[in-house]
Amino acid sequence: MNANRILIRNAKIIDPTSGHHGKVMDICIEDDTIKEIGNKLDIDDAEVFEADNLHVSPGWFDLRAHFWDPGHEEKEDIESGINAAIFGGFTGVAVSPDTNPPIDSKADVEYVYKKAEEFPVGVYPYGAITKGQKGEELSEMYDMYQAGAVGFSQGKSPLANSALLKLALQYHRSFSPPLHLMPLDHDLAKGGQIHEGEKSIYLGLKGIPALAEEVSVQRDLHLAQYAETGVHFMGISAESTLGILSQARKEGKDFTADVAVGNLYFTDEDLESYDTRLKAMPPFRSKKDNEALIQALNDDLISAIASDHLPQDIENKKCEFDHAAFGIIALESFIGAIGKSLEGKVSWERIIELISINPRRILNLEIPSIEEGNWAELTFFNPALEWTFEKKHIQSKSANSPFIGKPLKGKSLGIFNKGTMVWLADM
Repeated sequence: MNANRILIRNAKIIDPTSGHHGKVMDICIEDDTIKEIGNKLDIDDAEVFEADNLHVSPGWFDLRAHFWDPGHEEKEDIESGINAAIFGGFTGVAVSPDTNPPIDSKADVEYVYKKAEEFPVGVYPYGAITKGQKGEELSEMYDMYQAGAVGFSQGKSPLANSALLKLALQYHRSFSPPLHLMPLDHDLAKGGQIHEGEKSIYLGLKGIPALAEEVSVQRDLHLAQYAETGVHFMGISAESTLGILSQARKEGKDFTADVAVGNLYFTDEDLESYDTRLKAMPPFRSKKDNEALIQALNDDLISAIASDHLPQDIENKKCEFDHAAFGIIALESFIGAIGKSLEGKVSWERIIELISINPRRILNLEIPSIEEGNWAELTFFNPALEWTFEKKHIQSKSANSPFIGKPLKGKSLGIFNKGTMVWLADM
């Protein structure tokens, strides 16, 4: 809904960057600007929006999702990915270069922006670190950054060549945010299906050891320090890795890290049914790992939560566990999974930092603070709403969601971005 003037009634503002944080206020928006914030505003000719227990924050930003466009549009395309993001409450999504062909040129970056420009969600492409994501030769990183690449990543393909990674770290540091790296030693993880532990032995499935993550993190920290730059770790999953990061923090090493929402909600105990929708990379690890990840959110050792939305078609999931593809869809269920997982453990103020403010800081993007005169990029939500995720909630082209039938807490009620209101309170 495009509206020249809208009025949000009685919304509790959750925005640590705003002077209105924690207050219940009315918000008037004209075109794409926050015109006025106050109590019992009387605005002529305004479209009014209100809901029970209405909260508002700066628009949520997903640090990592896979939209598969171009190349695998049968799994997801940019429009269907945006629809999933809207339902999930996102106003911005950074998309992985894992397409076919990969996003490794200026033209590829421009393609993504062109296809997404008409929608009320900003889509920000990562560029591939290496040409074709083959790990053999650096891509034209500077040209992609000039075209709007929000950063650089190998997606789900770990960069095994340490010499090439060192070169990439040295090359990018003068013009882009830190590289986003998946901490996984491919050789140590090769053939693994789930977390290596008692459950993998019980189920007879080859395990993916935490060691594969630890070794990669240690290497990448050393290489980044040598290159005199920082690094961002995608999808930390193991308690032992957190110990390495904690020591690195004490030593003053420059890094940030995120966790995938699925690793906060699920553990390897959930895999007893061999449900391939639970096959994810990084794998869902033990309850002890899960608890350590949640504590790391409060300690700011992990500074963002990503959806790691990775659609897969039915042929890649409805098969034997060993042959199933990794990946879950998580945009639509994102905030409900967070609310359920972190209830009583992490405050909503901190959650908004983790899903709205910090992801933009990691990528050096401007943060849409809720203040008069600022541009309006907002997410509306009810943090206390309890609901069950069902197939009807899926907006993605794929249905590989392990959250179907699961209890969630917290739900997006709408977004406002690019001068457009999308109201979901009745869905």
